[in-house]
Formats: sequence, C-alpha cells, structure tokens
Amino acid sequence: MNVQITSRKFKAKDSLKEQIKSDLQKLEKFNNNILDVNVILSYTHLKDSLKTVEINLAVPGKTFSAEETSDDFGKALSQTIAKLEKQLRTLKSKRIAKTR
Repeated sequence: MNVQITSRKFKAKDSLKEQIKSDLQKLEKFNNNILDVNVILSYTHLKDSLKTVEINLAVPGKTFSAEETSDDFGKALSQTIAKLEKQLRTLKSKRIAKTR
C-alpha cells in the first residue's frame, strides 16, 4: 500500500502521520489489494478552526473517496476511515455474492 499524505496550509506533525498510517493498516482486513492511498489534510482558519480529512483509496478497478470535517484531526480521521470501511465492506460482500 502506497500512502501519500498532503497537508495544505500547515505542516503535519509526525505523530499525526503515524496515526494516519496505523489507521489505514486496519483497512487491509477488508481488502488486501489496496494500491494507493492519498490523504489530504486541510485546516481552515475561521472562528471554529475546522480541520478536514479527505482520503482517496485505489483498489484494482475501483477508487473510493471519503471526506469529513471536524474540530479535531483525530476525530475527522476516524470518521473518514469508518466511511471507507463501509465502502470496502460493500465491495467485499458484492464480490462474495458474485462467486456464489
């Protein structure tokens, strides 16, 4: 799995990058053929200082994407990973149904 992390308008800490990589490893139990993962982190300097996590995930023949905005990168990351888990579960169940 090739992971590329892009942070817009700020420099991401190493601890955040390690958390992203460890959370992405959990997705491999749903699909072992994950090719590329692009993670885009952005930070909006408004009153609430919103943090956005966008993940684009490529598997052979499909591309999945999910995006979440929150006041904390950890919370936004976990919600985005949950969305991708749901998409990968759906793909896995469709492939299992085709083989039966």
